[in-house]
Amino acid sequence: MPLMSDMKYYSFCLLALVACKNNGKTDVTPVKADTTTTKITPQADPTTAKSAGFFLDDWVSKTFAVPSHTNVAQPVDAATATVSVDYSAVTTKVPKYLFGNNTNPYMTQIVTEPLLLNNIKALSPNILRFPGGNISSVFFWDGKIPADVPANLYDSNGNTVAANYWLGNNTAGWTLSLDNYYNTLLQTNSTGIITVNYSYARYGTSAHPDQVAAHLAAEWVRHDKGRTKYWEIGNESGGPWQAGWKIDLTQNKDGQPQIITGALYGKHFKVFADSMRKAAADVGAQIKIGAQLVQTDPVNSWNAVDKTWNSGLFASAGDNADFYIVHDYFTGSDNETAATILNTPVTESKAIMDWMKTTTTQGGVSLKPIALTEWNLFTTGSKQMTSFIAGIHATMVLGELLKNQFGMASRWDLANGWNNGDDMGMFNAGDEPGGISKWNPRPAFYYMYYFQKYFGDKLISSTVQGGNGDILSYASSFSSGEAGVVLVNKGTSTQTVGVSIKNFVPGTRYYYYTFTGGADNGEFSGKVYINGNGPEGTSGGPTSYLTLTASSSAMNSSVKVSAPPRSVVFLVADGKK
Repeated sequence: MPLMSDMKYYSFCLLALVACKNNGKTDVTPVKADTTTTKITPQADPTTAKSAGFFLDDWVSKTFAVPSHTNVAQPVDAATATVSVDYSAVTTKVPKYLFGNNTNPYMTQIVTEPLLLNNIKALSPNILRFPGGNISSVFFWDGKIPADVPANLYDSNGNTVAANYWLGNNTAGWTLSLDNYYNTLLQTNSTGIITVNYSYARYGTSAHPDQVAAHLAAEWVRHDKGRTKYWEIGNESGGPWQAGWKIDLTQNKDGQPQIITGALYGKHFKVFADSMRKAAADVGAQIKIGAQLVQTDPVNSWNAVDKTWNSGLFASAGDNADFYIVHDYFTGSDNETAATILNTPVTESKAIMDWMKTTTTQGGVSLKPIALTEWNLFTTGSKQMTSFIAGIHATMVLGELLKNQFGMASRWDLANGWNNGDDMGMFNAGDEPGGISKWNPRPAFYYMYYFQKYFGDKLISSTVQGGNGDILSYASSFSSGEAGVVLVNKGTSTQTVGVSIKNFVPGTRYYYYTFTGGADNGEFSGKVYINGNGPEGTSGGPTSYLTLTASSSAMNSSVKVSAPPRSVVFLVADGKK
């Protein structure tokens, strides 16, 4: 909705905040519309942050569609927390690649699974990574195992084990072929991000394994023929769990060290990038190539390689990368509580971006767009990963990544394995007990679906007062003129939240969906309820998620909602047309 600096109108005040003695709470009192001339500060888009960069080149404006809704009276309780939104203060445009996910080669051919495919279409991740994870380090896209790969590789304990190489032309029903990855992208209207096999440059036994591995990656670029813009050189290559972290020196012919270093990776990165860019030029494609960084200050890292990874890479590769890749699983691997888990999105997201700025400055290179190509929870023991708490966590991560201006993110992953509930998969792969149907979405799916649907195309300023620190807000604007607010109550008490939006001419109503957990499994319920609608089985959410009726209230002179314990509210307020 275009705004003019000197337009006259009867102003509608969304929220009057009056300090009153009411058990220490802030009351919400209607005020009369005044007839004075009110100046509305219009939006002004900020300069694109370097950390978002070209990932915003494909930015898309959004139009809000009013959902079917049921009238609900506003809460009569005084507000325990107030959210102040400034519609004019744009932090960043919303990169559409922030809502991505990871495919993997052990989750079926996808396009042969209509229920899974339709759920991915609805989720609209916009970007899907392949082959993803550690398998990319032993993955040969062309379906041929080279003659110069060893029969054995080192495992994470430093022992030699039989190598298990994966092939891109495998059409068995349990795996995902390269062709069907491309088909999945087409059918879900997604962009790809491909991780090439860097580790082959380490364990290959030819005279120049770096050149041979780079040539294979370049041939993939030629085969791709411009279908994929974003490419990663390797996956977590500095970790002992990765093929190629340690190599057999008796088989190596180009003098590489037994244990990888950031400097060696940087040297090899340039070889890969040169070959791949030449291949892209050969087929008339434009590609962007990412290099791996350690995501936070490694001064206390248990892995000695991490401590000099970034500095070594920058010394060898300089500014050669187009973007930087980080991974983060936010929590430790112990049995963490919900409160501990829900404290990590704010602190960890900021720590990553702060370190990206520091490490690039220390390395004498430019800050580039940052892609968080894997993220999730790592905590285990109480089915945290498959719970509604993981959904609240995902909501907060998306909001914090926006605040810290990441360019791209892809959650790990679409499907994995039950493992007694320590399952990072967004969908049940068919091994969850209790009669749960195959491809049943886990709670995180519903939170990420509604976040994208009810979040606008620009992040705008919002602050919270009161609420004991348990209320977080992420505000947005739609190009069609509405204001959106995602409210998170990470605490264990119900809160009444008032919302005030300045530099905004309100319409007549606001619409919202309230997400809560169930009563099963202690504080880690495997169920999510949306406006009271829950799953038909013992886990997941409502199958009717596409058509659920919103709650709606008249704005009158205020916006106010009830936020139950451990809840998320997705809210959109009409703008005056």
